[in-house]
Amino acid sequence: MKTRTIQYLPGGGLEVVSVDVPEPGPGEVQVRGSACGICAWDINTYRSGNQVTWAAPPGHEGIGRVVKVGPGVKGLQEGDRVAAGGFAGLANVPASSAYKMPESELEDIYWLVEPLSCVVTGVDHCDLKIGDRVAVVGCGFMGLLLVQCLARSFAERLVAADVSPERLALASQFGADTVLNPLQADAEAQIAALQALEIDTVVDASGSQAGFALTQRLVRRGGRINNFGWIHGDVTISGDAWHMLGYTVVNSSPAARLRDPFPTAIRLLAADRIDTRPLVTHVVSLDEMGALLASVAAGQEKRYIKGVVTLQDA
Repeated sequence: MKTRTIQYLPGGGLEVVSVDVPEPGPGEVQVRGSACGICAWDINTYRSGNQVTWAAPPGHEGIGRVVKVGPGVKGLQEGDRVAAGGFAGLANVPASSAYKMPESELEDIYWLVEPLSCVVTGVDHCDLKIGDRVAVVGCGFMGLLLVQCLARSFAERLVAADVSPERLALASQFGADTVLNPLQADAEAQIAALQALEIDTVVDASGSQAGFALTQRLVRRGGRINNFGWIHGDVTISGDAWHMLGYTVVNSSPAARLRDPFPTAIRLLAADRIDTRPLVTHVVSLDEMGALLASVAAGQEKRYIKGVVTLQDA
């Protein structure tokens, strides 16, 4: 059977291609995709090309339904709604990586399970104590999910920092007590006031060296820097400050997970504890995906937070 998906190209860009999908093998299920989120990893691979060392696969935030079950598979059956797959309209995936989801009135485009699973790992690595003061630097899609999760914790103060007033407004809506825009004229005075708070944990979700530098400024002596975002290339950190201020630096990338975060992410979405609806700003078809990524990569989509590709016609 044929289906359509995308492939990233050398030097940048993508194309929509047709691929064969065989019968599912032992331990596999065949999933018909309905939607797949566009990750910042996808955007970076679109920009840099598929020959970079850490190139993204063709989608990894998929939602769909099981249409066939391979030999030896238990716990899944045809018709089950699952978090699995990518930008392919039809794909065989290991049953062990297909997470069953409840039926829901929430549209599939908002069931962004995989990125929320990453955020579960990020919060796990905060190692929060009741009454802690916490900051999130970088309020993109992932940063705003972190804000939502941390706002439901027992943190005494939650600070959100970003250069976009619109994203800071969302952070306030989601429960941030204080917001900081480092580009504002009075930013240095605001930073000094936040330093006086002695913030226990600062989560860097900026994915930029400038954001990480702000993170280092905000954390208290003996506090924790949680490096959540992916900064491509080298990361600069002051060895003198690290030693003299005694802060701990932890990595909360998906590879550092402390447990399987997918079931927790599914429960949070099913219980409406996390709201992705205000964050999905662009919904496109597979054929429209290249044009959207070109615009986002060029910095032309000023209101972009999260894109989702619908796969009904793939």
